[in-house]
Amino acid sequence: MNKTNLIDTVAKEASLTKGQAGKAVDAMLSGIEKALEKGEKITLVGFGTFSVAHRKARTGRNPSTGAPLNIPAKQVPRFSAGAKLREAVAGMGGRVDKPKEDKAGGRTRKAKA
Repeated sequence: MNKTNLIDTVAKEASLTKGQAGKAVDAMLSGIEKALEKGEKITLVGFGTFSVAHRKARTGRNPSTGAPLNIPAKQVPRFSAGAKLREAVAGMGGRVDKPKEDKAGGRTRKAKA
């Protein structure tokens, strides 16, 4: 699901026009973003919690050359799923949809036998 699909779902579930639903989704995302920028935690009971975590500086490797490189410390967004969301996902019975083929033509090759 992408943002357009989410807007369509919100419009249908809340009996809104797509324009109204789009504004509602944008407002919610903007509110979450602004709160995280301030370092605040956003808790949506049953759904989950958005927060900011500190990632320590570390040494990584350039994947092309293998040369070590310093990765600076930074703040990163985190999401922790709430109980209701975890239960909904667990109720899928292990069913996971296969990812769709890349529209740009990026197909995986089958191994030769």
